[in-house]
Amino acid sequence: MNDKLSVLRLFIRVARTSSFTKAGRELGISQPSVSRQISELEADVGTVLFVRSTRAVKLTEAGVDYLMRVEAILEALDEADHVARGSSELRGHLRVGLSTSFGIREVIPRIGRFMESHTALHVDLLMSDDRQDLIAEGADVAIRFGALPDSSARSRLIGRSPRLLVAAPSYLARAGSPVDPADLARHTFVLGPSSVASLGWVLRKDGLEAAFRAEGRVTTTVNEGATAAAVAGLGILPVGLWGCRSEIADGRLVQILRDWQLEPVEIHAVFPPGRAIRPAARALVDYLVGEVEAISAEGG
Repeated sequence: MNDKLSVLRLFIRVARTSSFTKAGRELGISQPSVSRQISELEADVGTVLFVRSTRAVKLTEAGVDYLMRVEAILEALDEADHVARGSSELRGHLRVGLSTSFGIREVIPRIGRFMESHTALHVDLLMSDDRQDLIAEGADVAIRFGALPDSSARSRLIGRSPRLLVAAPSYLARAGSPVDPADLARHTFVLGPSSVASLGWVLRKDGLEAAFRAEGRVTTTVNEGATAAAVAGLGILPVGLWGCRSEIADGRLVQILRDWQLEPVEIHAVFPPGRAIRPAARALVDYLVGEVEAISAEGG
C-alpha cells in the first residue's frame, strides 16, 4: 500500500513539473529510478500516462484523467490522516497561485511564521500576473483580486485593498498635480494588468461621483512594471495599495486626489472545483485572513 502511494505521489510530481529530473530532485530520487517507477506504474495501469521527449514529459489524455482521479483520492486520504492525527501538523506540497506583485510584496515577507508552524509542509508559489487555470496548474488555492466570474470553484473573501491614484514627484512637477477629477483628462496614465482591464473608473467624494477613463500611454504585462513606470515619472497609475505601499512610504510615489476614493478591490482565495479543500490550503487562507486584518487594523 505504502509503495503504491509513494509511486502515485511521484506520478503527481512528474505530471506537475513535466520532468522526471525535477520530480526526482523534489523527492530525493534519482532520474533513472523515477523513469523506472513511472514505467512500472504504466504497466500496472495498462496504458501510457506520459509522452516522453528530450525536453519534457507531457500527460496523455489518459494521464490527465488519471491525474485528476488520483489527486482527489490522495487529497481525501491526506485530509483523513490529518483529522485522525487530531493535530495541526500539515505535510506535503501546497501549490498556491497568486500574482507576482502580491506574492513578492505581501505573501513572501509574511509567510515565514506559517512555515515555521508547519515544518513538514512545502509551499510552491505559482506567481504570474495572468489568471491561472487552477486545474491545469494543479493549484490547491489561488489568491485573486477583483470580482469573481461565475464559477463552480469555491471561494473565501480574504479582505479588501484600497485603490489609489499615484504618481512620481517628477511627473507632478512636470505635468502639474490634479486638484479635481476633471483635471485627469489632460494627464498621462500608465497601466498594468490589474488596471488595464478596467479603463472606466469612478471617483467618489461625499456622495458625489466623477467618472474618468484611464487610457495608458505606457502599458505593461506585469504589475511591477507599471509601478516601476510610475516611479520613473511616466504617468499616473491607478493601483491597489499593496502595489505601491513601499513607494509611497519612501516618497517615490505620491497619492493624488486624496479626498476622492476609488472602489476598493476584493481579494479572494479560490479553491479548485471538484476537489476536497486540502487542510494545508485552508490553514494558509486562515493565516492570510489574519494577516490582512492585522494590516487593516494598523491603517494599511
